[in-house]
Amino acid sequence: MNTSLSAKIGVVITVILGVGIWYVYRRRRWLASLSKRLCPMPRRIQLTLARFAPPDRAVFAPNVPEEWGHPALETLKNAFPDLVPVAESGSTENICQINLAADPNLPADGYRLVIEPGEIVLTASNRAGLFYGTATLAALVATANESRPKLMESCVVEDYPDLPERGFMLDVSRDKVPTLTTLFGLVDRLAALRYNQLQLYFEHVFAYRNHETVWRDASPFTTEEIRKLDDYCRSKCIELVPNQNSLGHLERWLKHPEYLPLAELPQGGAPLPWGGTRDYPSAISPTKPETLRFLSELYDELLPSFTSCRFNVGCDEVFDLRGEGHSAAQVKKFGEGRVIVDFINRLDAEVKSRGRTMMFWADMVLHHPELVKELPHDAVALVWGYEADHPFETQCEAMEKAGIPFYVCPGTSSWRSIAGRTANMRNNIRSALQAAARHGARGMLLCDWGDAGHWQPLCVSYAAIAEAARIAWCPKTNEKIPLPNAMQAAGVFPDLAEPLLELGEFYRHCGSLRGNASELFQVLAGLPTAAPLPQKKLTALNRQLDKIERRLPTAHTEDSEEHRIQIRETKLVAALLRQAIRRALNPSCEFPLELREEFQKVWLIRNRPGGLADSVMRFK
Repeated sequence: MNTSLSAKIGVVITVILGVGIWYVYRRRRWLASLSKRLCPMPRRIQLTLARFAPPDRAVFAPNVPEEWGHPALETLKNAFPDLVPVAESGSTENICQINLAADPNLPADGYRLVIEPGEIVLTASNRAGLFYGTATLAALVATANESRPKLMESCVVEDYPDLPERGFMLDVSRDKVPTLTTLFGLVDRLAALRYNQLQLYFEHVFAYRNHETVWRDASPFTTEEIRKLDDYCRSKCIELVPNQNSLGHLERWLKHPEYLPLAELPQGGAPLPWGGTRDYPSAISPTKPETLRFLSELYDELLPSFTSCRFNVGCDEVFDLRGEGHSAAQVKKFGEGRVIVDFINRLDAEVKSRGRTMMFWADMVLHHPELVKELPHDAVALVWGYEADHPFETQCEAMEKAGIPFYVCPGTSSWRSIAGRTANMRNNIRSALQAAARHGARGMLLCDWGDAGHWQPLCVSYAAIAEAARIAWCPKTNEKIPLPNAMQAAGVFPDLAEPLLELGEFYRHCGSLRGNASELFQVLAGLPTAAPLPQKKLTALNRQLDKIERRLPTAHTEDSEEHRIQIRETKLVAALLRQAIRRALNPSCEFPLELREEFQKVWLIRNRPGGLADSVMRFK
């Protein structure tokens, strides 16, 4: 081989390597930018070498069923303000044609997006897939418009979810009842993250006609409000699933004399798995004939407000059955598991008679795995657990072997924590979704509880909402993306994402770790801790808190309202942590009046007044 030819080959190899390195660098940088706007990220994005200026105008050809139009076209119009149907296009200068098409052969909620100069083709399997595809296109356009220079990437995107049903459940019964405005905003956030189900956990906060005694001071939801929310959810490809606990956790009913005859253990005293007893009655009796008549009345009034074909009847943590209550003889004769399974089957018949599919918490039955196979095979069991080491693997395997449809239900780790428990949350969610993938779960329901006063602001849960959304959709392309990026795509402002995660790590540095709570929460609530909190650690946390607070932005009138709210919520979280540290260092430290007042003011930004007084009373 002559020298000249060798040199030419060397140049070609150098150029190829250079182009390859440039392509990889360009792709990584582009994906990093896109990941701050889009969560979850698509499972496959193939870039070509073509780049072009984002079009000034766009026309669309909607070759899809008319009912698919909303919210997909609304999303397109936000991305292309001058969007018009192709028949009204007029001038063709710097214009892009968007062709929308249906393909039932694509996976459920899936889409294929091809972006080329002058033409975009979006093919979707269903209405939700079309919406998700337009959201991806909108994020790509926004990323291009913010690049320097403004350039659009020619690419092919193929996407669909691993889990078909992706739900979020918000506790609205433990004191904090959100306003409709707050819930509409939450629905927008969930839709952007591709959740397709929302549940509001009801104990006593629906305004049942004949039961005003129970909900009078709770700022309850009315039939009209639920119907408005249901309509809004459907407009965003989300199913609003009714949820009314139907056995346990009904102490707000049973504290009233007229409902006490329904109680399993009217005198209280149920033994608790974590030690001690519950002084008050919490569960209605599964063996009293009056129970089903009572529930039947509630169902007949509640369910018509929802268009969903499902209904979550609850039935978790029924510890009253372990006392000497009304069902004690049957529990002794047949066993606790048999009593629970029989009641669940009777509830299933009630739910079926109303044209719905029953969902129920699976914890009580999972204590008796030999009875799992006797559950109704067309109801959905909710396998829940909120710690990093929860045995999702064995519990999901039991459901799979019995042929029972099931969801996995991890948690946000926000409740009883003040600031969240970031590491536990991430590990809990990933453990649940890994078990879901291995054992064929039908879906996921991420739970955001409000135990013990619901002190945590909504922003504390945003990291978990983003994390669960992206891992449920496609972990392969999402799990290595920094969580702050996903949080920004979920609507958390860039100057707050990392501080919120850092505050959520404080629980790890205060001595013992406990389930469903942090030691700093225990201190602030005047509850016992596992051991005295280490003074050196507390002093170090105070210094760390100083650094985080210095980084928190100042709210300005020109900021968006949501940004100002998130700033205020994050500062409240930091102030509550500070007070907990002070109290741990000095148990006689008083709770400052100004902090109590700020807590109340922040509460009322997103929530109704019902329950606020009860929550504030918990600050010992």
